[in-house]
Amino acid sequence: MDGVLVMMVSLAPLLQAFFAERLVRQRGASSNTIASYRDTFRILLGFIERRTGKLPTKVLLADVDAPLLGEFLDHLESERKNRARTRNVRLAAVRSFFRFVALREPAHLLTIQRVLAIPRKHFDRDLVAFLDRAEIEALLAAPDRSTRLGRRDYMVLLLAIQTGLRVSELTGLRVGDLVFGTGAHLRCHGKGRKERCTPLTKQVGGILRAWIAENRFDSTEFIFQSRGKTRLSRDAIERLVARHTEIARSHCPSLNRKNVTPHVLRHTTAVQLLQAGIDRAVIALWLGHESVETTQMYLDADLKMKERALARTAPVGTRGNRFKPKDALLTFLEGL
Repeated sequence: MDGVLVMMVSLAPLLQAFFAERLVRQRGASSNTIASYRDTFRILLGFIERRTGKLPTKVLLADVDAPLLGEFLDHLESERKNRARTRNVRLAAVRSFFRFVALREPAHLLTIQRVLAIPRKHFDRDLVAFLDRAEIEALLAAPDRSTRLGRRDYMVLLLAIQTGLRVSELTGLRVGDLVFGTGAHLRCHGKGRKERCTPLTKQVGGILRAWIAENRFDSTEFIFQSRGKTRLSRDAIERLVARHTEIARSHCPSLNRKNVTPHVLRHTTAVQLLQAGIDRAVIALWLGHESVETTQMYLDADLKMKERALARTAPVGTRGNRFKPKDALLTFLEGL
């Protein structure tokens, strides 16, 4: 009888408790984390229904074992064309749930242990993609700014490139998050519930003020809205970027070699700052990175900086020249 009870534990109440108690009440997880975990289990339950014919409300905890999850992870890569990084994100959400379940259903510890033993997948880190100056100009020229929709799209692209905001931060911006005048900047809540301020150039500030005035937004409204006056979704931003990139390709052939996504625009911000000589610690603060070491990938990707470093080195077999300072007056003027 005990064995039967073990097998009949329903998944639904455990999953509801995981979201309501563990993520919301105990951990105070951000809306982005909750959305990521929600999407993971939506995809997983859909996979189980197609594989077993069971509706999500009928799935048992015993159904979600290590072999099934292994097939699910393979499905993510082979059918949904997700990369190893996304696979690992989904696996992390499943692991978090099963660690929670271990305290609720100790009779299932053997199954849980096998699930938690599923390894993360190693992957090669590609060089980050970013846009150069000509590509940026071609992309910003793509929206038709004579239309309201074109002006909105132009501002989304411009603000993404100038500030390096994540998509969730960009779509979550409200009028009240902007500060104009001297020291113009915007405030946003980023990853890990961290609030940060990002400066705005005079050009960007002026365009944003004109947009707000044109639409008569109040301080609580989202800056970037859909046709239905709701907050733009992540998918809408991705489609927006893809649509205007396609237009820009005809004017800038180098874009044909690049897969331009919203995150590529964020990388573009970082590389521009790096090329301008901004310290890595400042770039990490600007982008809301957890660690300064995260910015190392931009150093790896920027070939121009490596070429400048190479130009400063003496070829092998030649004598190095002693440094000779410039004329004192010229040095003074250049330092102003």
